[in-house]
Amino acid sequence: MSMPDVTPFFDTATNTWTYLVSDPDTGEAAIIDAVLDYEPKGAVVSHAGLERLLATVKQRRLSLKWVLETHAHADHLAGGHWLRDRTGAPLVIGARIADVQQVFAPRFGMDDLPTDGRQFDVLVEDGATLPLGNLSIRVLHTPGHTPACVTYVIGDAAFVGDTLFMPDYGTARCDFPGGDAATLHASIGRILALPDATRIFVGHDYLPAGRSEYACETTVADQKARNIHVHAGIAADDFVAMRRKRDATLAPPTLILPSLQVNIAAGDLPPPDAKGRRFLRLPLSIQ
Repeated sequence: MSMPDVTPFFDTATNTWTYLVSDPDTGEAAIIDAVLDYEPKGAVVSHAGLERLLATVKQRRLSLKWVLETHAHADHLAGGHWLRDRTGAPLVIGARIADVQQVFAPRFGMDDLPTDGRQFDVLVEDGATLPLGNLSIRVLHTPGHTPACVTYVIGDAAFVGDTLFMPDYGTARCDFPGGDAATLHASIGRILALPDATRIFVGHDYLPAGRSEYACETTVADQKARNIHVHAGIAADDFVAMRRKRDATLAPPTLILPSLQVNIAAGDLPPPDAKGRRFLRLPLSIQ
């Protein structure tokens, strides 16, 4: 099986992994789940991390063909819109993004936002393929964390977004609107049906007790043997019960409110007002 070159970049502020994936034969490349730098205390946006990504692309003389999102993230602002504008590479996401937009646009009062996914260049369905030099990008629809989650399989590598974490940390939460633990279990089953040697690259890493270094790469075989939530022998009903109990204890992600309103718009920041100012919205929950 073909092996793409994979270069990970870790955003320490949000514990997010971004991947630069390239075909070693042709130099054609894709970026997966890029992060727009956002400092929440001062509401400061910067492009330092994205600039580092593009500097690596240039240094290695790669040709960026795609900017891929695994889903609409709730824990960081996505950098795909900025990368598309800078490079012309099409911005890709799962076709069910429209479902997510239809839920969250009204919650943020974004009445003018089209909710059919048109902010993205390519909406991919399960089984779709995209060319990447002598490789191809195959799409698996892997919902459960959100309805729109997809996994990108490129050669011997699978980029799973938030669906799976490192084996010692487990699996994604399912308590966002449209999330479902039974659906997530079925999606994970699709990923773990890939060949055992398939490299799995996760979207986040958090340090559990007993580990001191961040990691991003595991394998199908390792997940089946060691994942604390879904290793072989754990029944679907037991997984669903565990996931629901655990999710009930989780606080919302720190950046959920700024992230979602930006990310359902494909990472495009709110338009400036007449004085050039941009404002994020903060829906209040009054009890």
